Amino acid sequence: MAVVEMTRHLYRFFPQLENRRVTVSAGSVAEVVAAVNQIAPGFSDYLIDEQGALRRHVHMAINDKVIIDRKQLRDYVAEEDTLFVFQALTGG
Repeated sequence: MAVVEMTRHLYRFFPQLENRRVTVSAGSVAEVVAAVNQIAPGFSDYLIDEQGALRRHVHMAINDKVIIDRKQLRDYVAEEDTLFVFQALTGG
């Protein structure tokens, strides 16, 4: 199973993911996000825009490599991989 990890501040919006190891079947980034959305409804809406692309201030990496396809999320997350989800914190 692929592992999904995220920055701690995202637990504020998805408390059901906190203090648990999130594992889902391997697949494209889009499929992995959809699988996590089954556990935490609204997760995919928070990360992905209306066109199916990664939102501007959201970043993802598979192990130590930032994903390439931010528009269709076709990068592949294998069984032994970890998908890291993090959001840029901005302010003025």
